[in-house]
Amino acid sequence: MMIKETSLRRDPDLRGELAFLARGCDFVLPSRFKKRLKSFQQTQIQNKPEKKPEIPLPSPATFSSSPQPHSPIPAVNNVVNPPLSINIPRFYFPEGLPDTCGNHEQTLSKIETAFMDIEDQKANICEIGKIAKICGCPLYWKAPMFRAAGGEKTGFVSAQSFTTVWRRLLNNHHDDASKFIYLLAKPGCSSLEQEDFVPLLQDVVDTHPGLTFLKDAPEFHSRYITTVIQRIFYTVNRSWSGKITSTEIRKSNFLQTLALLEEEEDINQITDYFSYEHFYVIYCKFWELDSDHDLYISQADLSRYNDQASSNRIIERIFSGAVTRGKTVQKEGRMSYADFVWFLISEEDKRNPTSIEYWFRCMDVDGDGVLSMYELEYFYEEQCERMEAMGIEPLPFHDLLCQMLDLVKPACDGKITLRDLKRCRMAHIFYDTFFNLEKYLDHEQRDPFAVQKDVENDGPEPSDWDRFASEEYETLVAEESAQAQLQEGSFEDYETDEPASPSEFGNKGNKAVTSSLSEQCGKLQSVDEE
Repeated sequence: MMIKETSLRRDPDLRGELAFLARGCDFVLPSRFKKRLKSFQQTQIQNKPEKKPEIPLPSPATFSSSPQPHSPIPAVNNVVNPPLSINIPRFYFPEGLPDTCGNHEQTLSKIETAFMDIEDQKANICEIGKIAKICGCPLYWKAPMFRAAGGEKTGFVSAQSFTTVWRRLLNNHHDDASKFIYLLAKPGCSSLEQEDFVPLLQDVVDTHPGLTFLKDAPEFHSRYITTVIQRIFYTVNRSWSGKITSTEIRKSNFLQTLALLEEEEDINQITDYFSYEHFYVIYCKFWELDSDHDLYISQADLSRYNDQASSNRIIERIFSGAVTRGKTVQKEGRMSYADFVWFLISEEDKRNPTSIEYWFRCMDVDGDGVLSMYELEYFYEEQCERMEAMGIEPLPFHDLLCQMLDLVKPACDGKITLRDLKRCRMAHIFYDTFFNLEKYLDHEQRDPFAVQKDVENDGPEPSDWDRFASEEYETLVAEESAQAQLQEGSFEDYETDEPASPSEFGNKGNKAVTSSLSEQCGKLQSVDEE
C-alpha cells in the first residue's frame, strides 16, 4: 500500500521515525514501527472514500465481510480506459510495393497468346526474348526467364511452365529488383551470388551485336564474364557480403544499365559494368604482371604494377586478407584475376566509395575502425625511405600529419574514421600520400587551387576510372596497330598518318587487339579459373 507524502504530516511521530530510519538510526524497534504503520494505513483506507466522494463507494457487503484494505483500491484500479484503435498502414514492402492497378490476368493471357504462335508452344531462349517484352521486361532478362522456367534442362520452355512461373512471380514480387532476384537466384534464395550471373552474361556475350567479334575467341568469354561480375559486385554489393540483395539492386543503376544493352549496339558506350574496352585494359594489366601465366599473381608480381608505385607495406596488407577472400590468397600468397579487378579499379579511382572502403581496410592494421597516428606513421615511413633514396627530402611526419588533419578534418581529434574520409572528398590525396609515391609527388606539384576546383565540381564528369581506361585502351590499340603494320612492312606509312581515335577503331580495333592477345594467351583455353 503506497502512502502519499502529504499524508505523513498527520502523524508527525511516524514521520519522525521514518526520518530516523532514513538517517540510519537503529533505535526504532521494527515491531513497533510495523504496528504503527499498519494502523496508520487502516485509518487512511477508512477515511479515503470520505475525501473523494466522486469515486463510487463499494457495496456494504464488502465492509461487513472483511475489514481488509482491498475494497476501495480494486474499484479504482479496475477502471481502465479502452485503448485507442490506431490503424497504421503498412510501410515495409521487401518485395516491392504491390501494384493494385495492374491486370495480371491480362498479361498472362497475352503470354499464352504469344506461345500459340510458337511451334508446339515450346519456346527457345531467343523466342523467350519476345515473351520478355510482352511481360514488360528488358530483352536481356530472357536468359534468367528461360532458366527459371526450366529451359536449361530441356532446351525449351512450354507455355504451361512459363505461365506457372510468371503467375507466381506476379503474385509475390512486385518491383523489378525483386523479380530479377527471383528469376536469377537459386531456388529458395533471396540474394544473388557471383555464379548466379553467369547465364545472364553468357547470353550477353552470345547475342549482343557489340560482342560478335568474341565468337572467334571463345577463350575470352569466361575472362570477360568474370570481369563484369566483379565490376557488378564492386559497385552494387555495398555490404561487402558477397551476396547482392534486392535493396542493393534498387539503390544501384544495374537494372537500368542492363536495359541499355538492348538499345546501344556499341557496348563500349556502356562504361558501367559491360564495356569491352575496360575489360581489355584490366586483362592486359593482369597479363603483364602474371609472369608464369597461371592466372594468379604473387606479392612480387603485384609490386611491379605501375613501376612499383605502391609501397610494399600496403601490398602486404592487400595479401593479408583485409580486402581479399579465400584460402588461395591467405595460405599460398597468390591473388586471382577476380581480386585483381578490385585492386586495379581501387588503385586508379580512389574517389569511388568502394575504393575508399578498400584502402581504409588496408590501412586499418589493427581493425578497430579508426586510423590512428601510429598507423599513419607506419605507412609514411616507407614513403620517406623511398623519397630519400631518390634524393628527395621528405616532409617530417609531424608537419605532414598537420596537413592531413587539416585535409580530412576528423570529427574526433587524432582519429580518422571511414566517415571522415568519405565526407572530406579528398580521400584520393590522403591515400596517395601514404602508399603511392608517384601519385603523391604529382599531387605535391599540382596547383592547390586546381585540386579545390575538382572537389567543388559536381558536374557529370567521367570518373577517374573511366579516364584511365580510355587512355590505356587508346595506348594499347596504338601499340597493337603499330606492331601489326611493322609485320606487314608498312611502318613508314604508319608514321605519316594521324593516329586514329578510339571511336574510329570500333569493333575493328576490338578484333585486332583480341586476335593479338589470343596469340599471346593461347594456353588459356586449358586453364580453369577457380
